[in-house]
Amino acid sequence: MSTMNGPREWGRVLTACLTPFHPDGSVNESEFQKVVQHVLFDQSNDGIVVSGTTGESPTLTDAEKLRLLDLALEVAGSEKAIIFGAGTYNTAESIHLTREAEKRGAHGIMLVNPYYSRPGQAGLEAHFRTIAAETSLPVMLYNIQGRSAINLETETLRRLMDVPNIVAVKEASGSITQISDVCAVAPEGFRVYSGDDAMTLPALAVGSHGVVSVAGHIVGKEISEMVRCFAESPAQARQIHQSLIPTFKAIFKAPSPVPIKYALSRKGFDCERVRLPLVELNDQEKRELELALKPLSFAAAMA
Repeated sequence: MSTMNGPREWGRVLTACLTPFHPDGSVNESEFQKVVQHVLFDQSNDGIVVSGTTGESPTLTDAEKLRLLDLALEVAGSEKAIIFGAGTYNTAESIHLTREAEKRGAHGIMLVNPYYSRPGQAGLEAHFRTIAAETSLPVMLYNIQGRSAINLETETLRRLMDVPNIVAVKEASGSITQISDVCAVAPEGFRVYSGDDAMTLPALAVGSHGVVSVAGHIVGKEISEMVRCFAESPAQARQIHQSLIPTFKAIFKAPSPVPIKYALSRKGFDCERVRLPLVELNDQEKRELELALKPLSFAAAMA
């Protein structure tokens, strides 16, 4: 098993990596590796999530997801954490993907709330327990009511914290109260990650460990610095947070990951294309995004 077998080793700033496509809609493998290299090393992220929502996982085949994992592991080597998004609304399929990810050397798996199926809390708990029991990899749960139509309630999550290899949660409830409650009941060593870029600093203030970001594609260094400064210089962390808010707002003005793919494409990456049912930004949306991102250091690349 990998030595990166827990959230301490994953680090504090992870980015859910996008998936570039060729004009014919197939995965652009070489460009994906360039993006991974950029996010992990140029943008100073501690790791990435492959085949998450930002990677357009609902439109990827199982074979494509696992191939992306292989490609990401090639780039990362032993220096960075690669977490694999194995969660679907199908428990059996999630188990299959989890087993395959473990065989390939993933450093952990992420399991999203089973979207569309909308199970109750008992079903959610059984789903996560069943998958976790099929792997020795560390597991990060992903609570996002906005995309799954269900909330992983804190009491349910507290019970799941007793499962030895469920070691983290990406908390994207959008509620600082819920994040605070989760941090309050988390045992020592269990890591709470913000699942919302704009909530990263508030979440740190109530006890979270870090963030699973989208903006980390373009401002990973700044986010990492904010997280580092939180303990040493809270005023500086607040200043960085405030400076990043316009970026956070801009990259979520249209369905994600459409804006972040366009923003990164303006830095020279061939990654703008998305798979239906997502569509690319229209000209007006592009102009608005470029205006919002002009203060960033890579704005010159947009000229």
